[in-house]
Amino acid sequence: MSKDFLLEIGLEEMPAKYITASVKQLQERVEKWLAENDLEYKTTEVYSSPRRLSVIVKDLAEKQADRVEESKGPAKKIAKDAEGNWSKAAQGFARGQGVDPDTLEFREINGVEYIYLEKEVKGAATVDLLPEMRQIVTSMTFPVSMHWAAYDLKYIRPIKWLIALFGDQVIPFEITNVPTGNETRGHRFLGGSVAISNPAEYEEALLSQFVVADAAKRKAAIVSQIEEIEAVENWKIPVDAGLLEEVNNLVEYPTVLHATFDEAYLELPEEVLITTMKEHQRYFPVVDEAGKLRPYFITVRNGNHEHLETVAKGNEKVLRARLSDADFFYQEDLKITIDEAVAKLNNIVFHEKLGTLTEKMVRVKKVALIIAEQLNMTEAQKGKIARVADIYKFDLVTNLVGEFPELQGIMGEKYALLQGEDAEVATAIREHYMPTSADGELPQSDIGALLAVADKLETLTGFFCVNIVPTGSADPFSLRRSALGIMRIIQAKNWDIRLLSVLADTVEIERAEGLNTIPSEEVFEQVELFLQNRLRAILSDQQIRHDIIDAVVSAGSNVVPELIERAELLNKNRDAEWFRPTMEALARVVNISKKHQGGDITIDPGLFENESEQQLFDAVQKLKQDYPTLIIVDRLRAFAALRTAIDAYFENTLVMSDDEAVRNNRLALLFELASFIKEFAQIEEINVK
Repeated sequence: MSKDFLLEIGLEEMPAKYITASVKQLQERVEKWLAENDLEYKTTEVYSSPRRLSVIVKDLAEKQADRVEESKGPAKKIAKDAEGNWSKAAQGFARGQGVDPDTLEFREINGVEYIYLEKEVKGAATVDLLPEMRQIVTSMTFPVSMHWAAYDLKYIRPIKWLIALFGDQVIPFEITNVPTGNETRGHRFLGGSVAISNPAEYEEALLSQFVVADAAKRKAAIVSQIEEIEAVENWKIPVDAGLLEEVNNLVEYPTVLHATFDEAYLELPEEVLITTMKEHQRYFPVVDEAGKLRPYFITVRNGNHEHLETVAKGNEKVLRARLSDADFFYQEDLKITIDEAVAKLNNIVFHEKLGTLTEKMVRVKKVALIIAEQLNMTEAQKGKIARVADIYKFDLVTNLVGEFPELQGIMGEKYALLQGEDAEVATAIREHYMPTSADGELPQSDIGALLAVADKLETLTGFFCVNIVPTGSADPFSLRRSALGIMRIIQAKNWDIRLLSVLADTVEIERAEGLNTIPSEEVFEQVELFLQNRLRAILSDQQIRHDIIDAVVSAGSNVVPELIERAELLNKNRDAEWFRPTMEALARVVNISKKHQGGDITIDPGLFENESEQQLFDAVQKLKQDYPTLIIVDRLRAFAALRTAIDAYFENTLVMSDDEAVRNNRLALLFELASFIKEFAQIEEINVK
């Protein structure tokens, strides 16, 4: 037999952006508990709204299945004495298992007889286990939590009611003096409390109290109503997925309506209007067929269709005030020059240990020009890089960015164009922030991408220089995102940047500015490892096998696109018939070459004692000649072609000869070949077993 089980956590209104992840966490914790307790069920369904996190377990078994437990006790020679009586060890085992020693039997395992016991265990009743749900509720974690009253529990918001209902039976427990029951609460203004007699009635009961408990159905209702307005008004309403998710978690009973604003505000930059509507008011903008903004907006009311005109006018009033402020800030910003704004940056501290924004920009400019030199950029390009590095943070002191931080870079580009700056310089001001998330959009222009890399690398190195580094999950300055951004940009641009060389120069630039809390060598090593770990993450996301990632990354991360190509190539060919024997042959070369004493590599063909030595020598010399001009795939092919010569060499040659001159000569040959192999990858790290 089975019944449905309902668990509902009723709360004060939660922050919208955390609701989806929280209800998923609840579902995962419940499913894990069910598995750990061997309770069979059909499926789980989750429900959420600003005031509730709920899960229904469908067809939950009324008891655990009966099971047979097998226990192995002491060996027979220990379990019985010479007279055949049960020893204290056997008696203790029987006592621990709750059985009479005379019921014990022996079973042979790997040629030795042991006490072996099979015991039938009756499954526990589900109602006796379900009070453990209290621990599931209290153990949940959230990005933001709070204490209330005198309770020790820290939670996303205060708990106001609880439902734990198995069929029609309430499972008793309480949290912060809130006992479980079968009564839920509807919409704060339109609904009331309602008793749930059975979990199957939950969704319908809440709907009667103006709560659409299923988040997916609520979202579909919002989209459907927006589409109806589009059809009636002949508008285009772009539905941003992130905004839709947030709005969906702000309402329990969604009603979509539209309103208007003064056309005069369309003179403002579109980004200002869109940011004001989306980020500050959670409105959906309206555009025409060409994608140009129209003086209308869409909002979602947490309520029914009554008095919508009044609601629309209230929203219009709020937006009007917002846009009026934005217009004022915009007009004021147009009165100051870029040079005046840049001068103010000297009064803004980037970080107390890293100086002002002006000082940071000076350091970034030096790093940017080093990268430009490596990329062989023209003098004209270098001039633009120098100009943008001198001004690229200027919009941080503007009124509009101060009010709307989301517009940093965006307004910098617009103000720069209005004041006659070169278009590439203006674009770079906007793009240097990219990517703004792990998988965010990358800068498209070369100058913007270069400035983004320089800015992020200087930030990363600067913080490491003053010993401010990410620890565990704590990364307040988003240094992991900066490192990942550096790698993604270089990969996308396919830039042949010697990254470690740039890093070394950046460390020295920081050192010259007095940022020297820890030694330069230590900073270099820490940042190199930090960048390598972000590169590992990129390769892992591409489903590249971890041993291949280790092999390639360990070979060095100096030229990122080439390194990624090597990893992709090895991963692509890992199942090829030739791959395993080739890797084994190359790994053997590398391992034996470690016995070489180092120093100058001098190979004397006159010391060769068989044809295999000469053939491998000739092959290595050809590889040495061709290697610099070979593309990555041809380098791997060249290694594969060497396998026959390597196998023949080891079959016919004793490397560790008693003759020291012969031995050193042979090790020198292997050492020279190994230098090419190790530059490609640490082949011995690849698992071919």
